[in-house]
Amino acid sequence: MPSRQHHDEFETNQFLGKELQYFSQAGFDLDRIHIKRNAPVATLYEDAIMNEGAVISSSGALINFSGKKTGRSPKDKRIVYEETSKDHIWWGPVNIKMDEHTFEINRERAIDYLNTRENVYVFDGFAGWDPKYRIKVRVIASRAYHALFMHNMLIRPTPEELANFGQPDFIIYNAGQFPANRFTAGMTSTTSVEVNFKRMEMVILGTEYAGEMKKGIFSVMHYLQPVKFGQLSLHSSANQAMGDKDDVTLFFGLSGTGKTTLSADPHRVLIGDDEHVWSDTGVFNIEGGCYAKCINLSAEKEPEIFNAIRFGSILENVVYNPADRKPDYDDVSITENTRCAYPIEFIPNAKIPCIADRQPSNIVMLTCDAYGVLPPVSRLTPEQASYHFVAGYTSKTPGTEMGIVEPSPTFSTCYGQPFIILHPGVYAKMLAERMQRANANCWLINTGWTGGKFGTGKRCPLKYTRAIIDAIHDGSLAKAEFETFPTFNLAIPKAVNGVPSEILHPARVWPDQDAFQFELQKLAGMFQRAYSKYEANIDPAIKQAGPVLA
Repeated sequence: MPSRQHHDEFETNQFLGKELQYFSQAGFDLDRIHIKRNAPVATLYEDAIMNEGAVISSSGALINFSGKKTGRSPKDKRIVYEETSKDHIWWGPVNIKMDEHTFEINRERAIDYLNTRENVYVFDGFAGWDPKYRIKVRVIASRAYHALFMHNMLIRPTPEELANFGQPDFIIYNAGQFPANRFTAGMTSTTSVEVNFKRMEMVILGTEYAGEMKKGIFSVMHYLQPVKFGQLSLHSSANQAMGDKDDVTLFFGLSGTGKTTLSADPHRVLIGDDEHVWSDTGVFNIEGGCYAKCINLSAEKEPEIFNAIRFGSILENVVYNPADRKPDYDDVSITENTRCAYPIEFIPNAKIPCIADRQPSNIVMLTCDAYGVLPPVSRLTPEQASYHFVAGYTSKTPGTEMGIVEPSPTFSTCYGQPFIILHPGVYAKMLAERMQRANANCWLINTGWTGGKFGTGKRCPLKYTRAIIDAIHDGSLAKAEFETFPTFNLAIPKAVNGVPSEILHPARVWPDQDAFQFELQKLAGMFQRAYSKYEANIDPAIKQAGPVLA
């Protein structure tokens, strides 16, 4: 009599039906491997525990490990140079060329490796909550943990949608346990993460870090949404008011600026925390889950994330106490980039489906300025919004990385440089056009230092930043009286309810005015140099909206 395990596998393979023909044609040895398609979470738990060294944490989340690679490998990311997409792509250090023949070699290498596995995991799901613009994604992986990760991060189909899934629009072959051949043309290491827009496929070799799949799909959407659908993909969070007002706000910001913290608002519903599309009809989340940082996580500081770590979630590279299986979120012995992936419905105020059927009223661009010269809040013109969107500024502070002894500027264009596929000017133009049509206000908010730079000033208190966000949402900030902040030519309010008026103009809280002017001019010069990399393909009027040196 067959075991329960074999019965489950038989049912799963039968459920594939006509899709099995695809696997046979793609080179999979169906006589050797067991294909587990959209397996139950419990099955993926069992397989990860039996075969991959995973454990169940005290809260019920699965703890697993990504091996040597504990973060993305941007230098090993490649885009295939082929006739259907080559004229659209922004080629350079972000999008490195790969020839079609090398892609075919790596694709075959991945399939050959998957054919050596007893179990091959398939997850079919969607990227994009709006049915008009979503794509069907198939993930084929050798690890149960990777299947569970994408079960959480993609939008999970209903049984009916799965039965009628048909051919996918995009396929990921994840053979990350197996290395790339570094002697193959164009390879610089044993890691390769590559996308082919003609074949609509992605191949992963030499890295088991699950985030490569998440960001790979985001990169694909950054190409397809503007090129195929004419919609604007964004690296942003989004929330919406409850009740009659139901206005929508987009939050842009790099790591450490407060994007996740400020978009989590008890008076508003969360559309999503990381990846969105601003469409002709509104805003929708690309993902079906969240991928949160776990470093120093606590129930007091981030209760929503902490409480989402339960059965069905994955803790990635998190150290735990073997005696009681409690995670130690302060332990960075494996990596500081500890993560948790969970379905978005694990967040109590998530809006399901993750769609807002109205245009955004407010755009918030967050920066953490460790030089302490940018105002806590400024209202941007459409041209200034495009300029700061292209610049994508924040700053790393001493202590965040080895060797940093003074504030380190970071300019990540479009607030997500590693993931964009087209030239930054394309996204900036689309953003400006949508802002104009929606008559949306744009705000630059500095969550960094005030009264001096890092080491002499202090970080702007979170309660003041929250008061500014509240003033944006209740409409009072848009009605405020404004004055001009020099050099950057920003409009800054003279008063905001709940915020000391003196901190709204940075110069007024710096004890040393000469030092303030020095840092102001220094930062303005950094902006100009950063923007100059992109200006050749952008409307010259946008450059004029940037800082002007004395």
